[in-house]
Amino acid sequence: MPHLTSAPESSAPTDPAAPTAFSDFCDIDGFLRIPRLTSLAAGPDGRVVAAIQEADEHGAKLVSSLWELDPGGRQPARRLTFSAQGESSPRFAQDGSLLFSSARPDPQGEAEEDTSAIWRLPRTGEAAVVASAPAGLTLLAVAEDGSMLGATSVLPGGTLEDDAERRTARQDAKRTTIWHTGLPIRQWDHEIGDSSRRLVLVSESGDLTDLTPDVGTVTLNTASADLSPDGATVAASWTQRVGGGETRSSIVLIDTATLRRVVLLQGDDEAQYDSPQFSRDGRHLAVIRSTASSPTDTSYSRLEIHPIGGGEPATAQLGDLSIGEVEWTTDGTLLVAGDLHSSGAILAIDPATGEVRTVAGDGVFSALAPAPDGSLFALRSDIGTPARPLRITAADVAAERSAGAAREQSAPGVLRELPAPGAVAALPGTLEWVQTDVDGVGVGGWLCVPASASAASPAPAMLWIHGGPHGSYNAWSWRWCPWLAVERGYAVLMPDPAMSTGYGDAGLNRGWPRRPDVVFRECETLLDDMLERPELDGTRTAMLGASFGGFMANWIAGHTDRFDAIVTHAGLWALEQQHRTTDAAASKMRVHRHEDEDPDWYRAYSPHRAADSITTPMLVTHGNRDYRVPISEALRLWWDLVSGWDGPPQTMPHRFLQLTSENHWVLTPSNALAWNRAVLAFCDQHVLGGDPIPEVLPW
Repeated sequence: MPHLTSAPESSAPTDPAAPTAFSDFCDIDGFLRIPRLTSLAAGPDGRVVAAIQEADEHGAKLVSSLWELDPGGRQPARRLTFSAQGESSPRFAQDGSLLFSSARPDPQGEAEEDTSAIWRLPRTGEAAVVASAPAGLTLLAVAEDGSMLGATSVLPGGTLEDDAERRTARQDAKRTTIWHTGLPIRQWDHEIGDSSRRLVLVSESGDLTDLTPDVGTVTLNTASADLSPDGATVAASWTQRVGGGETRSSIVLIDTATLRRVVLLQGDDEAQYDSPQFSRDGRHLAVIRSTASSPTDTSYSRLEIHPIGGGEPATAQLGDLSIGEVEWTTDGTLLVAGDLHSSGAILAIDPATGEVRTVAGDGVFSALAPAPDGSLFALRSDIGTPARPLRITAADVAAERSAGAAREQSAPGVLRELPAPGAVAALPGTLEWVQTDVDGVGVGGWLCVPASASAASPAPAMLWIHGGPHGSYNAWSWRWCPWLAVERGYAVLMPDPAMSTGYGDAGLNRGWPRRPDVVFRECETLLDDMLERPELDGTRTAMLGASFGGFMANWIAGHTDRFDAIVTHAGLWALEQQHRTTDAAASKMRVHRHEDEDPDWYRAYSPHRAADSITTPMLVTHGNRDYRVPISEALRLWWDLVSGWDGPPQTMPHRFLQLTSENHWVLTPSNALAWNRAVLAFCDQHVLGGDPIPEVLPW
């Protein structure tokens, strides 16, 4: 694994008017105000537009705006939109106009207030509303004839025509009831059952046709869908309830003229389908097929290409790459970006054979935006670089085509960075790929070391364990940024242990089903190897994790006292409880079964069983609106910690930061500011001997 030393080469000259790149990682508020690139769109006339988020004045929310980028990489980005509500999800129409979603006020007064509508911005002139709906309207796809596929929702049992009236009556009565008839009833941070999601055809003039008037509240709740280039067919994932609280997702085709619906791929007990995407000529449909997880095997995803006119599908030969994002090029090649070996890559797939070649590597890529001229635009990130816009020129792609079989590491050719807000300058330390051997398996990760660390002044060390468990430490994170800790003198180790993505099926299944002892042994072995370095101080350490990493933190707290502090965010605590109350209860119970069926697993791996053994100071953080790991996990953990403390209450070292408006993630900038300060101050107190955090937070 090569060491990522810098962002890709840029040919852009220095612009004295360009914003200064951020470098002061002591300034957490400034860090959280760095502009964040989230998506890209490439137009038919060579234009490139990015959506960029920034914190508002009060840090109350992130607001997205649209910026035009210079595809040649010479001129600075130019801001196109300025509303307080923000604009997002840019897509180009065939005529070159820019379509986007926004809840901005409509000067004509035709769009619903405070709900997202589809807008059109011509090359010259002002933006205008294309279409709106009472519950908001989001754009999913655009056909060559100008028709669009959108998504909205209506109250259960209603229609697009009567939805506004029914919503007003419900609001006036302050009625908030939901009538459930099965599972699921929650998803991440919102309720299921209070609305029925619908797919709608939007004409070029803005007329809406409900393509799915007969669906309930579950069928399209998490559906992905695409519109064929000729506008005649919609492909959508279609979820149905089955026994035991489970659901099955299939792929259906909907005729936009007749609303006739046929099942193309039927989900069953073995596998389900989602993420359909038509090729640019409409002849192929790419889908992701996911196997059902079990007590012995995790879920595996396969990228399949199905000929629309019939014939055998091709399965992409992705090797160790875990699927992240899929996009078709204009010449009929399928691109896939994903995790690979604690980094990432873009692969190009022949739809007829499934054979692949590497387009780009040594980075995590997203927002793939192929241009009509054969060039490719994308966002690239790594541990030391936030998402930056890149262009892979047609010449670079052609060079790749002649290079033969796919390679695991970086491909030749220049990835040209385009000028855009949000750059980060010098980091406060070094970034290094490290690896060790655990029972014949190579376990690696990223090590961040402060520039001030030396044998004479070794740095205290933090072990961070990622969530998932199917995830990878391979990209920049706004929520868990190691450089904030490095700036304060900590070395941060970020391993990719068992069950991490980017290491093929064997990597995903090693340690299954969610065995914390396997994961910790691999992480601890790598940590111990790193602590042999003279510039790291093994006598001052902390462990941190969120979600599955929070589960690991909770389990580790009861099985070792080697750390001076442990921070757990959104962590599972009592598994008999969590497996039944999570929004993903069906899959949890399928894999782990009832505790009476596998008592040894629950006894060994449910963290609450070792509550009496915890001596390490713990900081518990959790969002009230987290339905994946409900707040009841933190409440029960907090009770066990507080009630189990046998000293004077004022000497109890544990703390609980409750985030009442957050979900599984801390998304509000002001809350993220408080969270980062609390985490670092807690570690400073217990690892470095710093001042205790006051009873009332000073920030």
